[in-house]
Amino acid sequence: MRIAVYGRPFNDSAVLPYIQQVFDNLSQHEVEIYVHQQLNDYLSGKINTVAYNVLKSDQQVKGFIDLFLTLGGDGTLLDMVSVIRDSGVPVIGINFGRLGFLASVNKSDIAAAIYAVVNKHFTLDSRGLLSVASDVNILGDNNFALNDITIHKRDDSAMITTHMFLDGEFLNSYWGDGIIIATATGSTAYSLSCGGPIIFPQSNNIVVTPVSPHNLNVRPIVLPDSCVLSFEVESRSNTYLLSCDSRTTLVDKPIKFHVCKTNFELNLIRLSNESYLSTLRNKLMWGLDARNY
Repeated sequence: MRIAVYGRPFNDSAVLPYIQQVFDNLSQHEVEIYVHQQLNDYLSGKINTVAYNVLKSDQQVKGFIDLFLTLGGDGTLLDMVSVIRDSGVPVIGINFGRLGFLASVNKSDIAAAIYAVVNKHFTLDSRGLLSVASDVNILGDNNFALNDITIHKRDDSAMITTHMFLDGEFLNSYWGDGIIIATATGSTAYSLSCGGPIIFPQSNNIVVTPVSPHNLNVRPIVLPDSCVLSFEVESRSNTYLLSCDSRTTLVDKPIKFHVCKTNFELNLIRLSNESYLSTLRNKLMWGLDARNY
């Protein structure tokens, strides 16, 4: 089995013992370890040597890597999506961050999680993604998102007006800081903090959530993920931001772009002791009464 490890540089050196534990456990199970080039550059000289190969940034993973392991928080796993792309390679995240909706393995469960992964004691949770396209190729080939696609004003600009069309029919004009087009996966992220609903992953829906709308009667709307959304944006500064998860670009010209579901999905690994509902309860602390503490 070939397992690739991905991570971003860490500011906190306290995570290094946990990273060492990951590599020690992987080597005990005699798997072929591949470390993404970005993580390899950071780890040089920081952990005890464990035999592994370096996975170059431009190396194809489909049919070569069996599984990806991310070290970090949800943001690290979202970055990983641009590496996995449409390969279908499953991914599991060890949470070195805070909330950990996607990177759901706790640091204290590293050994058990790696044992389960190596012995294939898991199920796959397929998650849909969104892609954005326009006549002007402003995002290159990283034009897809697992969580959300966001249209947002620049920090120093006035509010923007976003005209939205559903399957070619005009739906609404949003005045405000912007809008979020979120997948079911992303419904518990930025969209949730802006008042959007939580959407169950298998419901085949997306949600459009306004950010600080000026017209207060506008509310989030849930749509089928089979639809095609089109957008035209007006801004006094003639610039605004377009984001796919953590990848952001500045748009400085009038364009019309379209958002729709991708033709591929991301396979998240779910261990036998976790489910989407248990993740919701644990991360959002449902059922806990602060009066008991």
